[in-house]
Amino acid sequence: MIPTASQLEMNLPLDKVTITTRKSILAQWQANEVTRRIKAVAPGIRVELLGLSTEGDRRQDVALNTLGGKGVFVKELETVLLSNEADIAVHSMKDVPTVLPRGLEIVAMIPRANPLDALVSNHFESLEALPTDAKIGTSSLRRAVQLRRSFPGFRCEPLRGNVDTRLARLDRGDFDAIILACAGLDRLALGHRIRQRIPEEICLPSAGQGAVGIEMKTDRDDLRALLGQLNDTETSQAVNAERAIISILGATCNQPVAVHCASTEGNQLVLRGFVSDVTGRHCVSARAEGPRAWIDDLVQEVGQSLLADGALELLAE
Repeated sequence: MIPTASQLEMNLPLDKVTITTRKSILAQWQANEVTRRIKAVAPGIRVELLGLSTEGDRRQDVALNTLGGKGVFVKELETVLLSNEADIAVHSMKDVPTVLPRGLEIVAMIPRANPLDALVSNHFESLEALPTDAKIGTSSLRRAVQLRRSFPGFRCEPLRGNVDTRLARLDRGDFDAIILACAGLDRLALGHRIRQRIPEEICLPSAGQGAVGIEMKTDRDDLRALLGQLNDTETSQAVNAERAIISILGATCNQPVAVHCASTEGNQLVLRGFVSDVTGRHCVSARAEGPRAWIDDLVQEVGQSLLADGALELLAE
């Protein structure tokens, strides 16, 4: 739920908040949604957007692991924060490294959208309906290794760019199907392009997928109370648990690692983790379930289980 306006607004020394964000249509949607939520809490505050093209956006012909992983989508925004050119940055949490630059923190996360991966195809209704040697567009090693475990004949080929760029290549006939995040398509009113929301049993999501985080300098106490009202507790608890597994493994965003924390109907939490070598031939997985109050124990159970089964050796390969 969006917080209601409060008396906090009258006590804030702020009259304007500048948000730095990428210029992609999805990043702009995310920044505009955070703007809407800020104005719901403090209608008198002006919000301005400072759009940037990051290295990851500019060099779409280069593999992300060559550029340094998904962190290339956030580091220039963080530089702007540290130089006080902007007050906050808005990120897709799946792109944010687990170790932040000194002096920065994730202060809030808004409610998470569907974290699953999406099959998008113009001719096939599901993964099972695709040809056994289907050409699949994805630059995610995590997605590729998991898909090939269930469909070993699939040919996963690189596909980078913004959502509209990727859809255009599918529509041009470059692929039988492409894999995108359900969250991005839903947020851009493109949910009708989704043929199948891929079950976790086939493709476990990336840590933080579907979540939007707000980053600020740690010394900005003038912002903390305001932004804290935007935080969705269940989202931040789940995403922080997923990121904790990544930290235990010492993994990066561009390695074949998947982690997802989900709620059950009984308000229990289920935490799953998956690690593979780059070929997908060898993998380990772990699962733990329990009450929300046990979240730290669930993290340790899954993380230590993955380590005991050889996760570090797989990542080292």
